[in-house]
Amino acid sequence: MLKIGIILSSVRKERNGLAVAKWAVEKSQEFSDKEKVTFELVDLASYDLPFLGAETSPEQAKEIQRWSEKIDSFDGYIFITAEYNHGVTGAFKNALDFLKPEFKNKAVAFVGYGGLGAARSIENLRVIVAELGLASTQRNVNLSLMTDFEKMSIFKPASFHDSEIKELLEQLISWSTALKTIR
Repeated sequence: MLKIGIILSSVRKERNGLAVAKWAVEKSQEFSDKEKVTFELVDLASYDLPFLGAETSPEQAKEIQRWSEKIDSFDGYIFITAEYNHGVTGAFKNALDFLKPEFKNKAVAFVGYGGLGAARSIENLRVIVAELGLASTQRNVNLSLMTDFEKMSIFKPASFHDSEIKELLEQLISWSTALKTIR
């Protein structure tokens, strides 16, 4: 059984990402063989990670370990990413910097949301994940705050995104399956 983590990377209190992540979980379950793959939503806001390099308390060290173990438990990932100032969120970059062996020889796909569908954030993440040992799929889903959200806050994705996420899932599942054979 393949296990895919859908990682919600924004930690803002008033964030659009939670609706996007729930949509990604729903579509993933709809378009995938439930006998072969499971999906789990992981919300970065549920982890109280310190800043990398700062002095770490014993409680924070346990939280880092909890984050590491959760991420390590997956065979592949879908990163739900916003775009902040033309890049990846600071909290997510910090969280990624605690990890490396957990990602080696696994696959990742991106679902982005923002003014330009988080295109720049996704491009930023492609460079980061390559260094972490992740293979990023060619297909990603770009959701626009202007057209896929009512009043830029109520998520109402256009129906054409269904075919995009289906293709994304096909790539992610096949790549994750293949990469599992070399771990």
